[in-house]
Amino acid sequence: MRILAPTLALAALALTGCAMSPAETARAQERAAADQAALGQKLAGLHPAGTTDCLDHFQTNNASLSAYGPALVYRVSDRLVYVNDTAGGCEAVSRGDILVTKSNQGQLCRGDIGQTVTPGSRVPSGSCALGSFTKYVR
Repeated sequence: MRILAPTLALAALALTGCAMSPAETARAQERAAADQAALGQKLAGLHPAGTTDCLDHFQTNNASLSAYGPALVYRVSDRLVYVNDTAGGCEAVSRGDILVTKSNQGQLCRGDIGQTVTPGSRVPSGSCALGSFTKYVR
């Protein structure tokens, strides 16, 4: 019990030290709102047509990829878009980083891990777990 009390106290201090300031919270909320607005513009004229847990690689390899906050957007054509809501971590795609995924099934699936790397140097810049894919059609 003597060891547990100081450990809990240090953990509490560490948690309070990681809290965001009101200004940081406001900036994060502004970024999230801007990302949502940009995603809405990207999906304008499209409507959701169901979800799927996996996409064949030929669909994702031929698609353009963009990121809006934690959402990864695979534009297959003007009439077909897939949105993957990750838990976050792959936002660097929005600044031009490359998303690298590994899959054993020939498909990109929910639960697969993606890692972002900077072009040229291939330095890792983030990672995320993929969620389900929401299909949007015109």
